[in-house]
Amino acid sequence: MLVVSDTSPISNLAVIGRLCLLKSRYRRVLIPPKVCEELDRLSHSGGAKEVADALAEGWLAIEPLLDQTSLSRLEARVDPGEAAAICLAESINADKLLVDDRKGRELARERGIKVAGLLSELVHAKLKGQLPSVRSEMIRLQTEARFFIRDDIKAFILAQAGE
Repeated sequence: MLVVSDTSPISNLAVIGRLCLLKSRYRRVLIPPKVCEELDRLSHSGGAKEVADALAEGWLAIEPLLDQTSLSRLEARVDPGEAAAICLAESINADKLLVDDRKGRELARERGIKVAGLLSELVHAKLKGQLPSVRSEMIRLQTEARFFIRDDIKAFILAQAGE
């Protein structure tokens, strides 16, 4: 499966020590250089180490954008990392784009790209027996990574996880 990620799913999973969930599910995740630049600015030392290790191992890989013609148009609608991830996913015909921001998800869907987010990855991991609790991981995301989760989304995700 060809998977591209924006910054948020990678950085937030890394902060809570769960970046390995992406490796076990996808084996390889591609990021554009702009996302790598954003990940380089990750201030959480443990998260930064997880990202550096994933890059060194090669399962998290930087893929250059060969066609940047639509990048500036997309950057007018979403942040630069999301725009670059959408462009990369589109240019390589990725099977999935990991993105958390609502505007980024909407734009990717408009362009025919299948999207998933960090929380759905946690649900998948729970259903596969890799996590005992999605609720506890969401609490860690909120407290340790300052990840915002709307109450209605939280309830939906917990229902999907059977919690």
